Amino acid sequence: MLLAGEAWRARFRDFKTEAWRLETLPQYLMPQEEEPFAEFRRGVRVDPRTVSNTYTDRLRRQAEQGRSQGRVHIVSRPLSDYLRFEFARYYAPHARAGEDIRILDVTDRENPLAEFQDFWIFDRSEVVLMNYDADGRQISREVQDGDVGRYLDCQSLALAEAVPFEEYVKGLDA
Repeated sequence: MLLAGEAWRARFRDFKTEAWRLETLPQYLMPQEEEPFAEFRRGVRVDPRTVSNTYTDRLRRQAEQGRSQGRVHIVSRPLSDYLRFEFARYYAPHARAGEDIRILDVTDRENPLAEFQDFWIFDRSEVVLMNYDADGRQISREVQDGDVGRYLDCQSLALAEAVPFEEYVKGLDA
């Protein structure tokens, strides 16, 4: 089953305990990001301490309700322009708002999750595959039928192998 619109938004509104994502791509080309990404490339920066929007507000509410949201992004250096943009514009303020963001850097090692594509898992019971073309443009989202155990194992390994976002970016400054 493909997900879009309200059916997709409902996953984030209605999950009970946890929403978690694996990200595997060096860039995601979303139409709504074109102008902010262009600004970033021109040197415009965002102070994560000042970001407050619908997404960060939702993350704060979820945290207050005891509901968690997290992700692991698999990266390799040098970081793409898009990843540097994503880290600054999204990850820093989202982490401040309560999202557990972690980075799995595979620059000098084999990727232990190479067989997985991007996905979300909701309440450890529903997997939604995120389908992208080669340049990072989203094609579709689809509910994965069947056993979620493989994806739970992926999540466990990703969390064990990744470092918290704040720790990772401190290492980039060194």
